[in-house]
Amino acid sequence: MNEIIKTVGERLKHCRMRKGLSQEQLAEKCGLHPTYIGQVERGEKNATIESIWKIANALELPLEVLFEKLVGDGTRTESLPSKAYDIVDALPEEDQELILTILSCILRFRSR
Repeated sequence: MNEIIKTVGERLKHCRMRKGLSQEQLAEKCGLHPTYIGQVERGEKNATIESIWKIANALELPLEVLFEKLVGDGTRTESLPSKAYDIVDALPEEDQELILTILSCILRFRSR
């Protein structure tokens, strides 16, 4: 169960950071205490479904995204595409676009 708590917390943190919000700003948007937000992100608190919904809603993040790609014991699936997705997803959109351009160039070069 701890792995689920940590994974969901990490995903919330990545999304918050990608949106450029501080923990305080997110807490204000969802009506929770900033300390609580930090504890959830670090996996120190087992948040209620209602709290997770409030946070996800404030981040405009569908709940299913928080729980996708988890296996039965709460760990993430560790396929290469999943790892690459997690890395790229945490980057700013400008960097994501650059990576997409680079990948497109590599694929064009290899198909020659």
